[in-house]
Amino acid sequence: MQRFWLFKSEPTTFSIQDLAASKGKKTSWEGVRNYQARNMLRDEIQCGDGVLFYHSNTDPMIIAGTAEVVKAGYPDHFAQQPDHKYFDEAASPEKPIWFMVDIKLVSIFKNPITRAMLAQHPVTSQMMVLKKGSRLSIQPVTAAEWQAVNEIASS
Repeated sequence: MQRFWLFKSEPTTFSIQDLAASKGKKTSWEGVRNYQARNMLRDEIQCGDGVLFYHSNTDPMIIAGTAEVVKAGYPDHFAQQPDHKYFDEAASPEKPIWFMVDIKLVSIFKNPITRAMLAQHPVTSQMMVLKKGSRLSIQPVTAAEWQAVNEIASS
């Protein structure tokens, strides 16, 4: 059964335009270093799941478009590379600790969706991304929220 997610990225680190410019319009979603988000990457997110690509730490923060998971959770090998910024000395091939998925661009919204737009819509107004203190970089999205976001983007 297809599920839906919101993945946050700072556009100065990796934007939806960077995804569009990537080979095959694909990338690995690496560097997640939060156990709750890691568990979703490892245990829940599957091929075919939908992703809302969210630009955080910018003004305004927006849902910039959509992607699809094309490879389910696998060990984040960057955690095992001592010279990499995501290195974790506790990670090993036998105990990888951190996981990632691969995503592929589906669409860039012509009119990105702001937090204010989400807050005004009856279905999206309760999304986790709008909750005070909600800082997870990966968040579940309901099917109704997914549909509403896509309807807002096409209007």
